[in-house]
Amino acid sequence: PGLQKDGVEADLQRLLAEQVDVIGDGLTLVRREYPTAIGPVDLLLRDAAGGTIAVEVKRRGDIDGVEQLTRYLELLGRDPHLTPITGVFAAQEIKPQARVLAADRGIRCVTLDYEGMKGIESGAPRLF
Repeated sequence: PGLQKDGVEADLQRLLAEQVDVIGDGLTLVRREYPTAIGPVDLLLRDAAGGTIAVEVKRRGDIDGVEQLTRYLELLGRDPHLTPITGVFAAQEIKPQARVLAADRGIRCVTLDYEGMKGIESGAPRLF
């Protein structure tokens, strides 16, 4: 059986799909759980220039998550309809070693503010 996302990771993915501007301006969602032969990419986005962005979402980002995204990027990069493709590793917390590995592989890291994203999504007033 495939891995099941826990509540927070699944919520992060859903919220990020609704708020792709957290990743960058001018992005549009292509699909959540984009299927590949080695498992689904959490989010597939397009930028204004037509480039593709694969996003891997984690609660706590470590080296394994960067490795997972690297495998997806290698596989998706073979599809001429998806090139050029870049990667974003998005998590509430990203370990320093994961940041170093991601930077070495040209993958951008984005730290997610789960509480802030919930506030934006729900429209609930916030004190901070």
